[in-house]
Amino acid sequence: MAGGKAKKKKWSKGRTKDKANNAVIFDKLTFDKLFKEVPTYKLITPSVLVDRLKINGSLARVAVRDLAAKGLIKPIAVHKKQLIYTRATKEEESAAPVAVEKKEKKSKKAAVQEDDEADDE
Repeated sequence: MAGGKAKKKKWSKGRTKDKANNAVIFDKLTFDKLFKEVPTYKLITPSVLVDRLKINGSLARVAVRDLAAKGLIKPIAVHKKQLIYTRATKEEESAAPVAVEKKEKKSKKAAVQEDDEADDE
């Protein structure tokens, strides 16, 4: 009979992830980079800031809120868990007065229609 003792299975050590050594507070270089480069990114999330600037996640969330408050970036989707922003462009700022002009034109048409109705009576 070939009934010998089988070898015991060896467990692997598993994969170890490298510890990220991200900054907990802003230094001068990172702070300047935040206000110069980040508003030019097309997609701005706390995850992107953590990856590119090597800062802590909580620091990235505060930085995103600060940039939005100053009007350097504009929100796309603001959720409790994930904040998604994009760069604020000059075209959108000039587009706002166009919408106001359209509303004024509509009000003029409404005024003309009211005058026509008054003349009919």
